[in-house]
Amino acid sequence: MRVDEIIATRGEPTFSFEFFPPRTEEGERNLRETLTALRELKPDFVSVTYGAGGSTRDRTVALTKWIKQGLEIEAMAHLSCVGATTGELCEILDGLESAGIDNVLALRGDPPRGETDWKPHPGGLHYSTELASLISERYQFCVGAACFPEVHPEAPDLAHDLRFLREKVEAGATFAITQLFFDNELYFRFVEDARAAGIEIPIIPGIMPITDFKQIKTITGMCKASIPQRLLEALEWRAHDSDAVLQLGVAYATLQCAELLAGGAPGIQFFTLNRSPATRAILSSLRLLRPWAGRLAEPVGADAAG
Repeated sequence: MRVDEIIATRGEPTFSFEFFPPRTEEGERNLRETLTALRELKPDFVSVTYGAGGSTRDRTVALTKWIKQGLEIEAMAHLSCVGATTGELCEILDGLESAGIDNVLALRGDPPRGETDWKPHPGGLHYSTELASLISERYQFCVGAACFPEVHPEAPDLAHDLRFLREKVEAGATFAITQLFFDNELYFRFVEDARAAGIEIPIIPGIMPITDFKQIKTITGMCKASIPQRLLEALEWRAHDSDAVLQLGVAYATLQCAELLAGGAPGIQFFTLNRSPATRAILSSLRLLRPWAGRLAEPVGADAAG
């Protein structure tokens, strides 16, 4: 089923998980255990990332097929322009189509590991808008796009970033998933600005529960996402105690998601890092609380991490 149709017909917020293809047999076993555990939560769909430089291309396709056919969970494959000609991209799309996959997240992609500058492949595509157009013109996939509440690191300003997102919509994208963020005001403001710019597609917030302080600092440093000062201070105070960091991370993400859903977000995409405990706890709490059924009393944002 198409993600845009799931959002339109669900009647309640959607919940989805993002995974990355493992590189080792141990990673493969761990991921299968994680997927088995999260399957019980009946996610609306699961997405599978595409490694920098297309490094996990074959594993992305194989894992997406297994989720769809083996686990019978709706699946979405990430696809980027990096490291492939247009013909090779079409071969991948042909394989996804034959496997019954309905959804593709169209991305430009990051440079291969060890490189800092984006270089299009000779004979390939330059931008995610071109990839979205290719998919929409030749296939029946539901096309998703990425967006950035704190502005894409390469964009000069928000206005430029929103114009590019609108081009993605015009190229065929029917929903978007945000980069991770930790201050909800960033999301609400971004959605408001997007609507003012004529962008009407559903914008799903992407949430990464904090489970490891060093890891989240590395990730936010790479994608240029900010951590609110009071949350950062609370994490630093607990940095010597991994369990305390995990507990704070789960609590903060639960409150963050609750406010987003109460404020009208169409769903939540959890960036799981191929682990299940934190996401299981958060989603189970949200389904008990049902914040989308009524506004919460207090906001969760830059000043909410005591």
